[in-house]
Amino acid sequence: MLLNDIQNAVIQVQSDIALGPVVTHVTPAEVRNHLTSRYDFTKEVPLDEVIADVEGMLRKWQVHVTHPRYFGLFNPSVTVASVVADAIVAVYNPQLATWSTSPAANEIERHTLGWLGAKFGFPADAAATFTSGGAEANLSAVIVALTRAFPEYGEHGLAGLSAMPTFYVSGEAHHSFNKIAHMVGLGRRSLRTVSTDADLKLDLNNLTKQVAEDRRKGFAPFLVVGTAGTTGAGVIDPLPDLARHCRRENLWLHVDAAWGGAAIVSPTLRHHLDGIESADSITCDAHKWFSVPMGAGMFFCRHADAGAEAFRADTSYMPGKTPGPVADPYTSTVEWSRRFIGLKLFLSLAERGESGYAGMIDHQTRMGQVLRESLQRTGWRIVNNTPLPLVCFTRDGLDLDAFLAALYKHQIAWMSQVRLGGGAPVLRACITSFRTTEQDIRQVVEQMNQLL
Repeated sequence: MLLNDIQNAVIQVQSDIALGPVVTHVTPAEVRNHLTSRYDFTKEVPLDEVIADVEGMLRKWQVHVTHPRYFGLFNPSVTVASVVADAIVAVYNPQLATWSTSPAANEIERHTLGWLGAKFGFPADAAATFTSGGAEANLSAVIVALTRAFPEYGEHGLAGLSAMPTFYVSGEAHHSFNKIAHMVGLGRRSLRTVSTDADLKLDLNNLTKQVAEDRRKGFAPFLVVGTAGTTGAGVIDPLPDLARHCRRENLWLHVDAAWGGAAIVSPTLRHHLDGIESADSITCDAHKWFSVPMGAGMFFCRHADAGAEAFRADTSYMPGKTPGPVADPYTSTVEWSRRFIGLKLFLSLAERGESGYAGMIDHQTRMGQVLRESLQRTGWRIVNNTPLPLVCFTRDGLDLDAFLAALYKHQIAWMSQVRLGGGAPVLRACITSFRTTEQDIRQVVEQMNQLL
């Protein structure tokens, strides 16, 4: 009965948000004064009253990323099933550090990840885990690749290596890799930025040149990152060419498909990910194009033994190793204690099925094309090239900051600005909601043009 109430409440909230404003207007002082005046934690407040107040704050003081006219970063509308899943997890609070304490939860995640891993072309014995997000998944990739390339790294750190490792990303890759280079001790200067071509794809000739030059200088290249759906422009790097290059040069290929990886379930889009099956590891976020609540990243690794070596742990206070070929998650992943992240994707997939998910993704892709065509017909210039529903655009003489301010003021939509390839800022609009309609898009473009 409680879960039925949750479903009904979610549907009502989604409807209310769709009919309301998409952008918030508030100052830090306004929010802080509200909290200070009500919650000094010296007295009890009835739970119903607190819940109503918090929900009111979220309704009033938030950019509504689940709104059909939120055309921003990769923050989706969420399925009702995934919200119910988060509630179930909170009630039972399973701990996924070990298999023996949460057999059902661990096996549900294993089953879900196995299904998606097979879609990517990974073998049945590949390793996979849910993560807090794409940054953790990318961190996992760098740690595992380092451990595989330099067996002494795990015990002796970088000081035990005879040469400084280097790895390679395009200028359009996610900036989490800068932080990761810092966190794993390589230092940010170990990260090489590869130039991009006219379509903002990683330039293979420049990659080849940089790897060869680093080796001549005594560095030790070990990893290349290809992106399937860049944050700025939705670009998919040349994955088949990268796979051949990495095999030839004995480099680990990691594909950051945090957003674009979901295209693998679409019969009309999956060919754009050709080559991903040759990757050594993949990042994909369920909380992006699979439309479930944050945080639900995923890390897939072709080499289960490399993950087991990178994250091995043994201590007396944890339950004994589970019999059989089952790795306790705390011994094969970055995290130790971990929430049951995977249920929200499992429940959504079970409810909608593969064809239902493909339909959601294809719908958003069609809406992206409607947006492109509507903009072009009314004088806007499209500046990116991608099959995914992310549109970067501009027009001559546009005051970008003033235009965005007016867009928000009039509650037309939420978009962002981005610099691509070092050029001038342009507008960036991504269809992130399966609830966005053709009417939404035509209305947004019409109202945008009235601002000019």
